[in-house]
Amino acid sequence: MMKNVYQYAACLLVGGLIATACKTTKSPDSKVGSVRQGQGVYQYSEEGALTKPFYSDRKGVIGRNGMVTSAHPEASQVGLAILQAGGNAVDAAVAVQFALAVVYPNAGNIGGGGFMVYRSRDGKSYTLDYREKAPGRATANMYLDSAGNVRPGLSTSGHLASGVPGSVDGMAEAHKRFGKLTWAQVLQPAVDLATNGYSLTERDATGLNRIRKELQTINPGKAYFLKSTTDTSSRWQQGDKLVQADLARTMQRIQQQGRAGFYEGETARLLTDEMKRGGGIISEEDLKNYHAVWRDPLQATYKEYNVITMPPTSSGGIALIQLMRLSEQYPLRRWGWNRDSTVQVMIEAERRVYADRAKFLGDPDFLKIPVAQLIDPAYLRTRWQDFSFAHATDSRAIKGGTLPGYESLETTHFSIVDKDGNAVSITTTLNGGYGSRVVIGGAGFFMNNEMDDFSVKPGVPNMFGLTGNQANAIAPNKRMLSSMTPTILEKDGKLFMVVGTPGGSTIITSVYQTILNVIEHGMTMQQSVNALKFHHQWLPDKTIFEQNAFTEPTTQTLVNRGYVLEKLTNTLGRMDCVLIRPDGSYEGASDPRADNTARGY
Repeated sequence: MMKNVYQYAACLLVGGLIATACKTTKSPDSKVGSVRQGQGVYQYSEEGALTKPFYSDRKGVIGRNGMVTSAHPEASQVGLAILQAGGNAVDAAVAVQFALAVVYPNAGNIGGGGFMVYRSRDGKSYTLDYREKAPGRATANMYLDSAGNVRPGLSTSGHLASGVPGSVDGMAEAHKRFGKLTWAQVLQPAVDLATNGYSLTERDATGLNRIRKELQTINPGKAYFLKSTTDTSSRWQQGDKLVQADLARTMQRIQQQGRAGFYEGETARLLTDEMKRGGGIISEEDLKNYHAVWRDPLQATYKEYNVITMPPTSSGGIALIQLMRLSEQYPLRRWGWNRDSTVQVMIEAERRVYADRAKFLGDPDFLKIPVAQLIDPAYLRTRWQDFSFAHATDSRAIKGGTLPGYESLETTHFSIVDKDGNAVSITTTLNGGYGSRVVIGGAGFFMNNEMDDFSVKPGVPNMFGLTGNQANAIAPNKRMLSSMTPTILEKDGKLFMVVGTPGGSTIITSVYQTILNVIEHGMTMQQSVNALKFHHQWLPDKTIFEQNAFTEPTTQTLVNRGYVLEKLTNTLGRMDCVLIRPDGSYEGASDPRADNTARGY
C-alpha cells in the first residue's frame, strides 16, 4: 500500500496540478463543478502563500521512554525535560501548556481554554473540558444592531469578544488529580522563559509583525509584543529575544497561588480593569465562578480500533466518530489514498456531519444532545440515502438529520506519552490568531475571541464560515461549541495513537484524514502528518485542498461530478501526534508546515 502512496506522491510532485486545464461539465443534477484558488476558511497568522508542492520528507522522531510533540521547539523541550526529571505525561502537559502561553502567543495561552483527553497506563480514560464560558452579562443578541443584523467585528476583536478563560483552572484540575511533580516545578519553565526571554523563530517574528497595527489600535499606550513603540519601521527578526516581564510576574502568581493566582487577587483585578477600560463584560464574579468540568469520554469502535475522544462542548469527537463510521463501509484502502472515489466518499461524509453539527450540537450543560443516536450506525446509514457516486450532493438539500424525540475555532495541539504509557492529548486555543488582540495591561497576556464560536445569529456564518443554530446560541455562563478534536486510539486494548491539530473548522477533517492515512493507507505517523489534505464543511459548499493534494484525473472526475474545488495558497493542519510502533517504541510526528517539533528520549 505504501508503494502506491509513494508513486502517487511522486506523480504529484513531478506532474503538479494544472487546475486551469480542467473543463467543467454539467453533472446529472445540473450542478456545475469548478476549480478555484484561495486561502480557504483559515489563514495561519505566520503563514505566507505556498511556493512549492508540499509533500514533506520529514522523518518521525523515535523514542522509548517518552515523547512530546507541540507547536514550538521551546515548548517541546520543556515537556521533554519534565519527563526526564521524573514527571508523568500530565506534568509534562501542564508545563507545555504554560510554556506555549509564553513562546507561542498566537495560540498558546492562559487567556483561552481547551480540552484534554487522558488515558492512563492501566487503560482508564478521562476527558477534561476547560472551554471558556460566556460572561454572566452576555445576552443572545449582544452582537446584533437594532435591526437584528450582526455588527461586524464585535465578536472577533476587542474586549467584548472574550469569554471567561479556562486554561489555568483546567491545568490546575488536571495536575491536582493526576500530577506527580509539584505545581511549582511544572510552572518553573514558563516563568523562566518569560523572565529570561527566548529567541524568536522566523515564523514567530512574521506573526508578531503582521499584527503590529492592530495591536496598537486595540491596545493604545501599551508596548506588549512590539519591537519598538517609537520607530515605526522597526520589525521583529528571527533570533531576536522576546522578554515578557509582566507575563513572568503573572506566571509567578499562578505558580505560588495555584488557581487563585489567576482567578482571584492581582491578576483578576488587572483582567477586569482591562475589560472595563475597553467595554468588555467579564467580571470578577465570572472569574471566581469558573470551573473546568470532568466529562465522560466519548468512545466508539472503528474496525479493530477503539476511538477515545472529546464529548460536547467539543463537536469534534462526535463528528470524528460519525466521519469514520460513515466511511467504514467503503473500501478506502483498495481505492487508494486521495483517489476520486476515496475523496468523494470523504467529502460527502463531511458534508453530512457538518450539517448535523450545526443542528444538534452545543453546551451539554444547557441542552440535551443526542450523542448515542448521532453516532449510531443505523442512523448514519440513513444519512447516505441521498448519496450518488454520479454527482455531488447539493449542500442546500442537506440538513441536519432527523432523530425521533429530539427537541430542537487559532488553536494549538500537543500530544505526550511518558515511559509508563500514560498519554495526554490536548487542544487549546484563543480562537483566532492572537485571540481578540487585547493584551491585559499589567499582566501581559492575550485574551481569547471565543464568543465568535457561538451562533451570534442563527444561520449567519462565524469567522471560519461555520453556520450554527439555536443549540449554540449565546447565553450567560454557557460554553461555546468547539471543533477541537483531541483524540487517543487503542488497538487490541493497547495504546496506539495520540492525535490532534489546530485549524478552526478544519480540525475535525484533518484529524479524520490523519487517522485514516495510518489505519487504511499504511503510512507511518510522520508520513500521515506530512500528507496533503482537503476539507469540506457543508457550508460554504466547496472543497478546499492543499496544492497538489489531488492528481489531475481525480480533479477532473470530481469537477465532472459537480464538485466545486478550491486550491489553497496556504496549508491545512498543524498536526502533533504520537504512534506506538509494533516494537513498543514511540514515533513522534510534528507538522513540517510550521515550527512544530517532536522531542523524545
